Amino acid sequence: MRNLIHRPPGERSAGSDEVAGFGSASRRQSHTTPEGALRIDLIDGVQYRLTRPVSHRHGHLTEAFRADWGVTDAPVVQVNVSVTFPGKIRAWGIHRFTIDRLFAATGSLRIVCYDGRHGSRTFGRVNEFFLGGRNQGLVVIPLGVFHGWKNIGEDEATIVSMPSQLYDHDGPDRWELMWDSAAARKIIPYEWR
Repeated sequence: MRNLIHRPPGERSAGSDEVAGFGSASRRQSHTTPEGALRIDLIDGVQYRLTRPVSHRHGHLTEAFRADWGVTDAPVVQVNVSVTFPGKIRAWGIHRFTIDRLFAATGSLRIVCYDGRHGSRTFGRVNEFFLGGRNQGLVVIPLGVFHGWKNIGEDEATIVSMPSQLYDHDGPDRWELMWDSAAARKIIPYEWR
């Protein structure tokens, strides 16, 4: 059933030689499997979990993180709420000692990870996640993986961050490579369009 092309009875298909430009078009692959899972080759150590709001007569509840999901054993020691204005980019961040957990709560976000770890089997891989209010989810980012996001919506977007280490105001484990710098363009094969 999956490979069937549906057309009205008696209709013939449009042949590639009958439509100008058809030969230059490429067949699309669905972003999800028939079971609804994302088709993505994850960076080693990156994990994601889509969440589902539970509606009731008083509103909605969404679980942002549970230890029994098994996405990381690292403790949650701090919770931050980060709001990004429409069209703004916050990238590239990286940590040496901190595992990041980013929960896309509201708005429309493109969260991107890049594996620049030389010893990683996924060195050079980029992962993109489209998450937010209509498609809430959690992305777990391991040590040494560049990450950032862009608000691709028309309203403010909210990320709830749950790092594995307390933020040290005197010596933060936060390193930044500005997304629009020449160094970022040379190192990370990603364009924030």
